[in-house]
Amino acid sequence: MTAKRLPEETPVYLFLGFLESGKTKFIQETLEDRRFNTGERTLLLVCEEGEEEYDPARFACKGVEIVYVENEADLTQEKLTSLQREKGIERVLVEYNGMWLLNTFFEAMPEGWMLNQVMMFVQSDTFFEYNRNMRQLVFDKIQYAEMVVFNRLDPKKTDKGELHKQVRAISRRADIVYEGIDGKAEFDDTEDPLPFDVNAPVIDIEDRDYALFYRDISDNMKPYEGKIVHFKGIVACDKRLEQGTFVVGRHVMTCCEADIQYCGIVCVSDGTLPLKTRGWVTVEGKIKLEKHKVYHTVGPVIYATKVVKCEKPEQEVATFF
Repeated sequence: MTAKRLPEETPVYLFLGFLESGKTKFIQETLEDRRFNTGERTLLLVCEEGEEEYDPARFACKGVEIVYVENEADLTQEKLTSLQREKGIERVLVEYNGMWLLNTFFEAMPEGWMLNQVMMFVQSDTFFEYNRNMRQLVFDKIQYAEMVVFNRLDPKKTDKGELHKQVRAISRRADIVYEGIDGKAEFDDTEDPLPFDVNAPVIDIEDRDYALFYRDISDNMKPYEGKIVHFKGIVACDKRLEQGTFVVGRHVMTCCEADIQYCGIVCVSDGTLPLKTRGWVTVEGKIKLEKHKVYHTVGPVIYATKVVKCEKPEQEVATFF
């Protein structure tokens, strides 16, 4: 028997959230919609079961294969590849377990599986409790979401502004939707100005704003091209880099102390100032977008006009809060 050939690209729709957040209801309605469910061989991976169950009889088309994954260890590339070959799967929908980190799924994705859409669903009146007690799990989901949907929102009990603030502390790119207890949906149109002026003659980054600056320039490099930037950071030297080239940045805490990582930007200087790794400097220079081996792709490179040794800031670890 000849093995079925896998498609070159398999679109993956990833639905995130904790129990009773509305994932199952949304997926059920999506598969009932003939504009979406037009007959493709679809794999629905269900990684957690809540009170609501799927009703395949109401799906717009047949050809939806529902597979339940009870254990995180069962998410492996080998098993998913075998499943796709066996069922001739053309696309994948995933109702992910809110208690599992997303890296488990990303590592299990077979070659050719491509994220097409990532949505997170939240029960509005439980969000703050989850965010307070399971911050890492909340952060893990929102950072990848293209849209965050707050369900069953009662404006008398839950402040939309505070929900907005918490999402924006993690992601500036995610769309936010509020669905009220009356079932009406409303898109969040709140503008989020950066705490620094990208159009200033010199973009001066305060110590408290480095995390926001690094995330913004990583997500949206183009507005920074040709701009002059000024900030304080930690030096990282590497003998493999050219004379006068180093990385400058800060340690950034994204959600908790266990998730602190160094986030730096390539800097090119005249090399006259002797620098050591972990030393603090103030840097000023023009940003160019270039391919560099530190990034393995195009990224921001600061051509420094000033590099001055300095004292470390009062708060060494940068945060988004």
